[in-house]
Amino acid sequence: MLRVALTGGIGSGKSTVADRFAALGVPVIDADAAAHALTAPGQPLLADIERLFGPGLVDAAGTLDRAALRARVFANPAERKRLEALLHPRIRARMTEALAVAQGPYALLVIPLLLETGQTNLADRILVVDLPEAEQIRRVGLRSGLAEPQIRAILDAQVSRAERLARADDVIDNSGDAAALGPAVAALHHRYLELAARQAAA
Repeated sequence: MLRVALTGGIGSGKSTVADRFAALGVPVIDADAAAHALTAPGQPLLADIERLFGPGLVDAAGTLDRAALRARVFANPAERKRLEALLHPRIRARMTEALAVAQGPYALLVIPLLLETGQTNLADRILVVDLPEAEQIRRVGLRSGLAEPQIRAILDAQVSRAERLARADDVIDNSGDAAALGPAVAALHHRYLELAARQAAA
C-alpha cells in the first residue's frame, strides 16, 4: 500500500483536505484522532500526564483540559518535549496498527508534526497543505479565539513554511476558495492511484 503523509502548519486546512480524500474512499489515519483516543477519559495515558505535569490538568470526571495543557507546553519548550516523548510513540503505534488493516491502493496519514517529530519514514510521499502565514494566523484566530502571540508561539514550535515546502513531494495551495480544493484533491487522487499501481507491479 502506498503511504501518503499529509502535513501542514496550524490552520492550513489539513482536516478539510483529508475529508476530501476520505470522500473519495481513501483510508485516512489521523494522528490527532489517535491522540484524542489515547487521552480520552479512562485511558492510562492520563495518569502518565498527571505524573509528569502534576494535578489540575485532569478533572474529577477524568477529562483532560487540552487547552490548559496546550498553553502550558507551548510556553515551555522543555515541557513540550516531555509531552511529545510521552505521546508520539503511542500515537505512532496506534497509526501503524490502523495502517496494517487499512484497505485500498493507498492510505493518507494525517500527521501535523510529521517533520518536527522525524516520522517521515512512515510515508512514501509527503503532501503539504500550504498557505501564507498571515492567513494561517487569521484562520486560527477565527477558529479558536487565540490571540496572535499565542498563535505565533505555536507557529514558532513548528518547522518553517519554507522547510515544509522544501520537503514536500506534493503541495496543495489552500490560500483561496474552498471550492478549489476539489479539483486539486481529485488530481492528486488519480496521481496516487497511478503510483500505487506502479508500486504494486514492481
